[in-house]
Amino acid sequence: MSDDLYDRDILTWSEHQADLLRRLARGEGVNGVDWAHVVEEIEDVGLSELHSVESFLSLTIVHLLKVHGWPGSAAGNHWRAEIVAFQKNAARRFVPSMRQRIDLARLYGDALEELECEEYDGNAPRPWPAACPFTLDQLLNDKRAALEQCLDDAVGPG
Repeated sequence: MSDDLYDRDILTWSEHQADLLRRLARGEGVNGVDWAHVVEEIEDVGLSELHSVESFLSLTIVHLLKVHGWPGSAAGNHWRAEIVAFQKNAARRFVPSMRQRIDLARLYGDALEELECEEYDGNAPRPWPAACPFTLDQLLNDKRAALEQCLDDAVGPG
């Protein structure tokens, strides 16, 4: 196999490497395992899963902010349905080792930045808390209505 197969055809490369590793696991003497790229790909799998969970959490936060910011919007029910879907996907893919790697303050700050110039139905949003009012466990486990209430409580009466 050509040394540049990894760059030319990752699918064929991965199938070939998997075959070699299975043979090696059975005790066969094999050559041609592309160890540098195999190690890189294994590491990338974990990072990809982490980024997937962060993406779902980010989308959950953005949609919670939309529901809070524009409570009378016709899109509110759509946003609420998406919150539930994003939250379930985040929880499904979350593993304990991700806990120390997820920066909720950064995700929340990114969400605020994403929405800073948004208007819906010709209206600017109601105020949002400056700091993230959610814990990771809340975002992964609490019901949507409880998360909305957490956001409302963090802002206070208004």
